[in-house]
Amino acid sequence: MDETFAPADLLPSRVPNPRFLRSYLNWIGRLILRVVRTIHGLGAFAIITVGVTITKFWKASGVVHPLIITQIYRSGVRLLPMVSFLAFALGLVVIGQTVFQLTRVGAQNYAGMVMVSVVVRELGPLMTALIVLARVGTAIVIELSTSRATGEVEALEAVGIDPIHYLVMPRVLGTAISIFALTVYLIIMALVSGYLFIFVQDVPLRPGEYFNQLTNSLGYPDFVLLALKTLSFGMVIATVTCYQGLARPVRIDEVAEVTTNAVVESIIACVLLDALFIIGYLII
Repeated sequence: MDETFAPADLLPSRVPNPRFLRSYLNWIGRLILRVVRTIHGLGAFAIITVGVTITKFWKASGVVHPLIITQIYRSGVRLLPMVSFLAFALGLVVIGQTVFQLTRVGAQNYAGMVMVSVVVRELGPLMTALIVLARVGTAIVIELSTSRATGEVEALEAVGIDPIHYLVMPRVLGTAISIFALTVYLIIMALVSGYLFIFVQDVPLRPGEYFNQLTNSLGYPDFVLLALKTLSFGMVIATVTCYQGLARPVRIDEVAEVTTNAVVESIIACVLLDALFIIGYLII
């Protein structure tokens, strides 16, 4: 027998392909650099927006303040039918079913605590933010990126108009106020519609007991953190979408890609922000 032959020679090589490993590491490196550049650009853009809002809020108020009201109408009032439908569905599916199952095991006294934890703290703000992002955030990116591609933004700068003051600030403030108001509306409608389902299912839980459990489970920190969370969601969504629309010159055929990037980045930012508020709830 040939002494140079060994059974191990018949086994496939387990050594990773150097080219594959190098390309994978290059991809990871490019991804990290892209994330760092995006965070750096978003941070600088957000700081500039905050500075312009503080220093120029009352400047040209006759022009800018009506734009804020218009943005509130676009991202708030026009979404009331959709939010009403989703609030009714949320109350029907989540609240009604949860209370019904708690009643079956004799734990209906915990219904208020469960509703506050699930609807008020988590589902209400996050669902509202995603609705506004889908309906209004995408429109913001398309409008601003198209304006940048056609040279309208440069035209504003040429006549001495600050694009951040005229285009970004009204959208940030209007979107933040709208998400806060829509979230409160969605929570109230969901809690009420949830009890309607409970009533239809003949669950032995009186309206007074149901709403007393809700009020006893709600505390002062819930109202403060709800306001901070919803306003933060609105400012993050508007800032990310405006940044993607104005950050760099784009061509018309790149608008779809920029819109996709803005939506993905907004969702990631909202989820990370929600995780921070969860930690805040646990600490408090």
